Amino acid sequence: MAKVICLFNHKGGVSKTTTAFNLGWKMAELGKRVLLADFDPQCNLTGMVMGYDGVEDLEPTYSSNPCNNVKDALSPAFESQPRMIDGAECISVKGNNNLLLLPGHIALSEYETTLGIAQELSGSLLPLRNLPGSIRYLLDETATKYNIDVVLVDMSPSLGPLNQNLLMTSDFFIVPLHPDYFSSMALSSLARALPKWKKWAEMAYGLDVLASADYPFPSPDIKFAGAIIQKYRPRNGKASKAFQSWIDKLQSGLQNTLIPTFVAAGMLDIHSFTSLTNINPWEPIMEVADFNSIIALSQEFQTPVYALTAEQVSQQGSVWEQTKKSMESFEDAFRLCAERLLKLIE
Repeated sequence: MAKVICLFNHKGGVSKTTTAFNLGWKMAELGKRVLLADFDPQCNLTGMVMGYDGVEDLEPTYSSNPCNNVKDALSPAFESQPRMIDGAECISVKGNNNLLLLPGHIALSEYETTLGIAQELSGSLLPLRNLPGSIRYLLDETATKYNIDVVLVDMSPSLGPLNQNLLMTSDFFIVPLHPDYFSSMALSSLARALPKWKKWAEMAYGLDVLASADYPFPSPDIKFAGAIIQKYRPRNGKASKAFQSWIDKLQSGLQNTLIPTFVAAGMLDIHSFTSLTNINPWEPIMEVADFNSIIALSQEFQTPVYALTAEQVSQQGSVWEQTKKSMESFEDAFRLCAERLLKLIE
């Protein structure tokens, strides 16, 4: 069965979408069948993969039959339709035969209130009992349909019911961070929220009404798969002094605040993590500098930042050689991250 990995931080602007696309591409290059699942109503991952410029470009996706977006694929459960959820129709990602996209929907947030009620009542209202287990059921059915090994889930920056469900029914999660004050503060908030979510998931799993639902609530076995620190400014191949100071603070926050709560909640085995990745769990599984101008070109050509060509970036000579050197460092970072993740999930 495919492993589901969420990229989650309720602090926005930490490059979750960019990471999902570039990391998913690299894992697919390493031979895994990868599904990118866009559960952020902003649909940035969908736009990045499909080259959309605005919300209006998503309209053809919403009118397709059979369903090929997350909201419509979940509609049998959330709109009480007389049919079971099927694996969604996914879109092949141009340039990578092992990579697929389950598109997002700007109206997915309409389901959040209903899901929140279902989760607060813990299935005590029979008409809502199918909702808590429906999202993981959809991902599993879709993964089986396309012989997927890894599902990477892009999530919105919130602590709402949808993210609570996505995270607690997944197998692993990554915390993307930026070297700044707000990411540092977010660690304390995550340390308070995620253990509470884990307790809720354990309680939900033990309820007979959810166990007997059409989409049974899965056993919660979520594990921390590491943090990613990105978007710092480099100097001589390393983070500048100012950014390194924030990176050091983030690692201290991970080690002293976040990691102990994950261990206590059963979301991390330090020995297992260290033996598989050869790093401590408070060390980032990937550090990558700011992509600068090439991120816009990556989005324009729907290709990873490390796979752009000289023609696409309109450079030549020494300027292109410097850009190429940066791209090679990005590729090395994403390859190492992908290899570490694959060891963790396998």
